[in-house]
Amino acid sequence: MGLKVKVYNQNAESTGEMELSPKVFGVKANPDLVHQAVVTQMANMRKVLAHTLIRSEVRGGGKKPWAQKGTGRARHGSSRSPIWRGGGITFGPRNNRNFKMRINKKMRQNALLMVLSDKLANNHFTILDKLEMAEYKTKIFNSIITKLENLGTGGPKEKNAPVLKETPKDAQEKLSEKKNEPTTAQKLKRSFLIIVDKAEEKLNYSVRNLTGIELMNLDNINIVDLLKYKDLILTKAAVEKLEERYRK
Repeated sequence: MGLKVKVYNQNAESTGEMELSPKVFGVKANPDLVHQAVVTQMANMRKVLAHTLIRSEVRGGGKKPWAQKGTGRARHGSSRSPIWRGGGITFGPRNNRNFKMRINKKMRQNALLMVLSDKLANNHFTILDKLEMAEYKTKIFNSIITKLENLGTGGPKEKNAPVLKETPKDAQEKLSEKKNEPTTAQKLKRSFLIIVDKAEEKLNYSVRNLTGIELMNLDNINIVDLLKYKDLILTKAAVEKLEERYRK
């Protein structure tokens, strides 16, 4: 039996339901496997930057500093020796280090499906019938995300809700609390990963300046970004392609 999930439009209005495959969105979690997949991906993303020179690579030092005997000082063959200032480095980091790790394809796919299933089980999963932009407009896309945010907070408040009368003491306490309240930017801690079936230029340009929102093509889906962002938004077409790819 499939998992039924509501489908919304860009105005956060329910347009129906979609049945999801348990083989993709109902996989039992294995924390050890997920950890292994995350460590493997992050290790393969690692760039080796630190690099020190050994004595044969340091510039200069070809001439013997002084005669072997007769000076009263210790013998030295090159000023590029590791015991000299400005010389080579012994056992320093090199750029030929290899941090690559491997994990089986089925293990990596199962870990990905476990994270998707966990997002659905914990109500951090939203499906949109479509996500399109008629123009390059960040303000319009921001309003779409704001409407979708209300889905997780019980929806917008009623316009005609009764207003309770407050005493002067209550008003004074509210004013003192308001001074210590975080700013609007601090309250707005968004964490959305949006996955679409194919890249669209207008959508990409409308999203890229918004903090806490990442837009991704289905071909670039990965376990690290799924865990990095709290809420996951997929288009209906992306879900269908995802099920077609991993249902077997």
